[in-house]
Amino acid sequence: MSVDSGNTAWVLTSAAMVLLMTPGLALFYGGMTRAKSVINMMMKSLTALAIVSVMWVVIGYSLAFTEGNPLIGGLSEFGLRGLMSAVGDDGLPTIAFAGFQLMFAGITVALISGAVADRMKFTAWIIFTVVWAAAVYFPVAHWVWGGGFIGADWGALDFAGGTAVHANAGAAALALAIVIGKRIGWPRPAAFVPHNVPLVLLGTGLLWFGWFGFNAGSELAANGTAGLALVNTQVAAAAAILAWLLIERLRGNRPSVLSACSGAVTGLVAITPACAFVEPVGAIAIGFIAGVVCPLAVALKERLGYDDSLDVVGIHLVAGALGSILIGLLAVPELAGEAGLLYGGGITLTGIQAAAVGVVVAYSFTIAAIIGVVLKYTIGIRVTPEAELAGIDATEHAETAYDLPLNGEVPDGGILDEPARDELVVVR
Repeated sequence: MSVDSGNTAWVLTSAAMVLLMTPGLALFYGGMTRAKSVINMMMKSLTALAIVSVMWVVIGYSLAFTEGNPLIGGLSEFGLRGLMSAVGDDGLPTIAFAGFQLMFAGITVALISGAVADRMKFTAWIIFTVVWAAAVYFPVAHWVWGGGFIGADWGALDFAGGTAVHANAGAAALALAIVIGKRIGWPRPAAFVPHNVPLVLLGTGLLWFGWFGFNAGSELAANGTAGLALVNTQVAAAAAILAWLLIERLRGNRPSVLSACSGAVTGLVAITPACAFVEPVGAIAIGFIAGVVCPLAVALKERLGYDDSLDVVGIHLVAGALGSILIGLLAVPELAGEAGLLYGGGITLTGIQAAAVGVVVAYSFTIAAIIGVVLKYTIGIRVTPEAELAGIDATEHAETAYDLPLNGEVPDGGILDEPARDELVVVR
């Protein structure tokens, strides 16, 4: 089979776009934390990408995408040794597909870190990344996309990762947040406001841009389906922004950039599993529904008493699950191969989608909780109260995000004059 250069170029471009999402996530999460936690938040994203990249080449791709059994692939492609010259029936070099999927694996683990901002030991995070990627992400990717029981046997639909990525990461985030416990002072709102909203918006923009590669790239071809996935991704994010702002208004809150950014990410998450299976009007519906439900889900964490620092559960778990299940209602038969309930199909597809989400969430939550508990009672999963109050950046990394003078002091020990002092920016 000869290489299709157009499809290959699109997949390689999409892989680069998905790669950009991890630094985008680092900025998004970093801006949402306090100034004394930015470095740690960014390091968690970058190290997750680094660790999972190496693991993916050595064992991850093989376990996820080679022939094995319904639960796990084999090790026939250990080190990607058999992929150098392989070309699929679609004209796509297999190594290009492996590289594209590598980027998915990296950001999935990075997503989890938002739930434990300000308080998880960096060493514990490294160990968690290694074990969770091997024990959860690689098998789940096989279940959903690699010939495992969820995709091949049940026939569940997940075009780009609503179940395998977002619900999966959200469930693990919930488990870690419960095991590690609440931040000191939580839920006092004034103590945990985002320190840099423009940074959040910049991260959102990079995520949004990369998401076109995430979703449209998952077609693995430069064709009309990829175009549909791109359009659906855009309108779902837009609808979710409007819905989130509407909910905030109805709750008596003023419109904010943070709400709009949260809405955008919510819509992007929700449309991910369905982006090639629904019409644009269906994509708008999915985005709007997620934009209504997710802010209410985020608000539940205080009532339920778990401290999910950056709302990974309320956005990624809830929106990923919603988008996956709504395929059962809105799937267009010409696009998905099966009709959703509103397009003349029965309830069976909805049940299959819900079951797929339920199995992945239960498995990911359980394994993440076990890993967290083992870490807690061995090396310790949480920094000391003194370190948490002083700032995890300084104690874990000996680094600060901002080298700004405080209270009139300058780095060389001198004192600023009054006009210069008026220009100081005080970092909380």
